[in-house]
Parts: sequence; C-alpha cells; structure tokens
Amino acid sequence: MNAYRMKPLAFPWPPLIYGAAIAAAFLLQAYFPLAVTDTNIWIARAAGGLLILSAIVLDVWAMRTLLDCHTTILPNRCSTHLVTSGPYRFTRNPIYLGYTLTTAGIGLAMLNPWCIVTAMIAAAITSIIAIKREELHLLSRFGVDFERYCNGTARWI
Repeated sequence: MNAYRMKPLAFPWPPLIYGAAIAAAFLLQAYFPLAVTDTNIWIARAAGGLLILSAIVLDVWAMRTLLDCHTTILPNRCSTHLVTSGPYRFTRNPIYLGYTLTTAGIGLAMLNPWCIVTAMIAAAITSIIAIKREELHLLSRFGVDFERYCNGTARWI
C-alpha cells in the first residue's frame, strides 16, 4: 500500500499557518508600521468585511459539500470520495482559499497592510506543506479521475 494512501498529513497544519500569518502581521505592524492614509478608510473596512464574509460563505459551502459527499473535512484524514461539486468545481482548495481571503480581509478591516503580505506567504507555505501532499494522496486514491479533475480545475482560482 502506498504511504500517501493512508492520510495526506500527519497534522492539520493550514489553520496554524494562517493563524501564525495573522499574528505575524500584527507583530510586523507593531514593530515596522506601514502607513495607511486617512482617506477612504471606510472603503477599506467595508472591503475587508466583504472579503471575510465571502471567505466564510466559501468555507461553509466547501465543508457542507464535503459532508454531503461523505468524506472528511480534516486535512489529516483519509479521503473516501473525490469531491468535484460545489465550490470544488471552481477551485481544488476552496477552504484554503477562504483562509487566504480571511487573512487579507482582516488586514483591510483592521487597516494592517502586513496581512496582505502574510496571506500570500501563508498561501505559498500551505501549497508546499499541505497541498502537495494532499494532491499526492488524492492521486494515489483516485488515479486518473483525480488527474482529469486537476486538468479542468485550478489549484487556487
């Protein structure tokens, strides 16, 4: 049996990665502040709120789709079904995309530009640590069906 078939990750890292990204952004803003102009602050806060709301809707939709397809939500559990419906029609990683949008939205809402930077860094780290292993796991479990899905659906957006 292939080692990736058992489970993709030993530990569910992505929530911790994004939590660390948010914490790092606030530390960076405290020690290396990036200036934010006073004009149109309400636009930035409204845009941040909309990003956060969109991310929550995307995450709930993705989790509901996984539950409806009788497979796991947790990234350190073995997938039982290849899910290609719901938000998975548009992106292979809607939950991680939601985390990224939330991090960026917090930055806009709290007027912390470092959150935008750390959101991109967190997305890159998540791609390396989690997504690559998850994709190997899914490839070993679902083979050509997963390859076909990858060819028709973007990793992020």
